[in-house]
Amino acid sequence: MTAPVAESRAAIAAGSQSFAAAARLMPAGIREDTVMLYAWCRHADDVVDGQELGSVPVAQGDPAERLSRLKAETLEALHGSGPLSPPFAALRTVARRHDFPDRWPLDLIDGFAMDVAGRDYRTLNDTLDYSYHVAGVVGVMMARVMGVRDPAVLDRACDLGLAFQLTNIARDVIDDARIGRVYLPGDWLHEAGAKVEGDIPSPEVHAVILRLLNAAEPYYASAFAGLPALPARCAWSIAAAARIYRAIGTRIRRGGPEAYRARIGTSGAAKAGLALRALGDAGVSRVIPRAVPRDGLWTRPRA
Repeated sequence: MTAPVAESRAAIAAGSQSFAAAARLMPAGIREDTVMLYAWCRHADDVVDGQELGSVPVAQGDPAERLSRLKAETLEALHGSGPLSPPFAALRTVARRHDFPDRWPLDLIDGFAMDVAGRDYRTLNDTLDYSYHVAGVVGVMMARVMGVRDPAVLDRACDLGLAFQLTNIARDVIDDARIGRVYLPGDWLHEAGAKVEGDIPSPEVHAVILRLLNAAEPYYASAFAGLPALPARCAWSIAAAARIYRAIGTRIRRGGPEAYRARIGTSGAAKAGLALRALGDAGVSRVIPRAVPRDGLWTRPRA
């Protein structure tokens, strides 16, 4: 096992149990590359926020300066030949092996720049634009690692990233508000007479959260339609990840505002059960493909 792979596996095991669980279902070569890519994405996010593996902030200094350094190191990974720290060495390996355009890693960094700038999200399209930059483009890169070249299938991979991020926003709404970030569409909050504050969402804020979860559903459905284009074990892994993330939304729906009194997630046993059900999803998708149009869905920018 190469050093970048070993370092990346350790980082993912510590920082993202859901991704680690889904990645174990992939074939070995693809699994290593997806783990390395995810490790760089996780590292980049943590650098800008001044965190370690999604923890409370620990780094000091100007976030804009950290962002600038991150972009410079990313460009060095993409085009340079000098020594790099493990996350950037991992990116270099994966990006060159799978012929990433510069735009994809840089789009992710642009998403982090939105946080640094304190962007307001006034409409659902604003929220989806942010979601593309911090998650949808990750889905695109992951699909490329799995061998996808068809732009239409890459759109489906982007849709899954969008669905994941909308679910993340719904789950983390209180924690995000504590650090001054509100990703729920501002016009929806205004219509509901709602303000994100306190330790649990008000009934009005919870209604907006449910509206966001409903908005994620067409993107989950669209992503499912892309499963047959993936290698079989990759399709299983992605279907498992989709079920695990959608389960978070289910807990929010069933638990109401009180669900936010504890971290919203799924147990190891639940993840295992969802992965088994996902095996059926992947199999059925190959036998009975779903023709799910993308009409009206937000679409990623093209180079």
